[in-house]
Order: sequence, then C-alpha cells, then structure tokens
Amino acid sequence: MLDDFINQFWPSTIDGLSLGAIYALVALGYTMVYGVLRLINFAHADIFMVGTFAALWTVRTAGFDQVGGIALIGAVVLMAVVAGAVSGGGAMLLEVAAYRPLRKRGASRLAALISAIGASIFIQQLFGTVIIHKVFGTSKEGGKLDVNEHFKKLTNVVDAGPIQISNDKLIVFLGAVLMMIALDQFVNRTKLGRGIRSTAQDPETAVLMGVNIDRVVTVTFLVGGIMAGVAAALYMVRFETTNYFVGFLLGIKAFTAAVLGGIGNIRGALAGGFLLGLLETYGSSLFGSGWRDVVAFSILILVLMFRPTGILGESLQQARA
Repeated sequence: MLDDFINQFWPSTIDGLSLGAIYALVALGYTMVYGVLRLINFAHADIFMVGTFAALWTVRTAGFDQVGGIALIGAVVLMAVVAGAVSGGGAMLLEVAAYRPLRKRGASRLAALISAIGASIFIQQLFGTVIIHKVFGTSKEGGKLDVNEHFKKLTNVVDAGPIQISNDKLIVFLGAVLMMIALDQFVNRTKLGRGIRSTAQDPETAVLMGVNIDRVVTVTFLVGGIMAGVAAALYMVRFETTNYFVGFLLGIKAFTAAVLGGIGNIRGALAGGFLLGLLETYGSSLFGSGWRDVVAFSILILVLMFRPTGILGESLQQARA
C-alpha cells in the first residue's frame, strides 16, 4: 500500500492538481453566492452540467477532428467561451426565476434552499428528457455522451523522469489558474467587485451608499455561472464525457472544497479545491480508487465537526482591496 503511494506520488500529484482546479472553479460559484446572499445554491452543480453540454455542442458543431497542439488550445478557448456564456446566462435566469421572487418577499432561507433543490431537479429532468434528445439525438437512458474522438491527447508536454505532465492536464491547470487570477482581480480591483464586497458586508448600508443590490446579485450569479462554464469546458477536455446528472457528485465535491477553504472566501475556495483534489488522488493511491469519494466526504464531515469556518475562515465581506 505504502509502496504504491510512493511510486504513484508524482502522477497522483499531477492528477490531483488538475482535478482540484476544476473543483476550485465550481466552488467559486458556491462561495460567491453564499458570501452575498447567505444561500447555498444547490442548483449551481446543474449550471456546471449545462456548461458541459454547451462545450460538447461546440465541439460537434465546429467539427473538430483529432485536434492537438496549438489547435487544441484554440478549441478549449472556444469551448470555454461558449460554455461560460451559456452557463452564465443560465445562472442569471436561475436567479431571476428561482431566487429573486423569494428574496423580494423576504422569504426564509429554508424556502430559498427548497427552491434551489427544486430548480436543480427541474434542470436535470429538462436535459434528461428533452434537451439531449432534441439537440444530441439520444434518450435519457442513453444520456452519456463522449467527445474523445475529437481530441488528440496524451502528449507529454513535460517529461522529466517521474514527473510527466500531459497536454490536457496542463491546459486544465493553467486555464483554471488564469480564471482564478482574473476573478480575484475583478473582485478586488473593480467597481462591481467593490459592490459585491460591500453588499456581502452590509446590504442595508450598501443600498444607502448607492449600490444596486439587484444588479450586484445578478452579477454575482453571472460570474459564478461563467466560472462553472469554464470548469465544464476544462472537465470535457480532461474526462471527455458528460451526462445529465454529471453535476451531482462533482457539485457536492466542489461544495466540500468551498467549505474546506472557508465558504464565502474566494481564495479559500481555490485552496480548498486544490487540497481536496490532492487528498482524493493520494487517498486513491493508498486505499484504492473505490475510496476516492469516501475521502472527499470524510473531509467534509471532519471540517464541519472541527473547523466549520474552513482553513482560512475569512468571509467575502472581509476581503481587502
């Protein structure tokens, strides 16, 4: 067992960082909405699922055929743009349809939580019974769709003894890091970012200072949706398959990453995503691949028991420019 862990340490580390990068991007949507509204948006995982189908549609519509090298980077950028736009628009529509009416009526957080679960089931069933049949010509029962014939992968960009990094893992990692840096700068350096932080800190005072709360909430959902869409495009490059319930397990793990880093904290979500990805792959090396999910959920329980504020524990409203 220990020998397997030592032998697989570097491959596991590379796998963990690329997997954690996807978790971190999705976790950003959870943590931003929670930071502003104190709401766990459980339908966010389905916004990610919508992004995977948008990326798949892009690949098939563009007619990519065994693209590799620089062309693969261009294909990923196109997929990320389309998936980000679709997921961002979907997140805005979700806020308007499922959350804004409740917020205007001063409904309880329990009502918003139930609305989130209902919206999640609705989106899943909509794609499972209608969208994938109409757009991709398959049924709910055969909802698994692949893109592996369109990409030329498994080319080692870095080959230094035990450290071998394939092109898809490098693209996923670098793409996610660039998006994280862009979001960090947006929140800390722009007027809209300051509006998000001031609303998270004190909504009533923010209104008195001229902040448009509805606009801030809409932008928060839009940005979180864009991050989920980009994560979906990177997921399709890395795993090459999707289905209408692909967001369920990944969404729970991204939520775990947000809690691990400190939900409501953007940089905490990033740290939590990478840490969870590494712990999952290390756990697989030690105990076998069947224990991967056990490790993730054990971490969630331990964090909630012993440090419910997460690793960093600082919330969005405490962030400094």
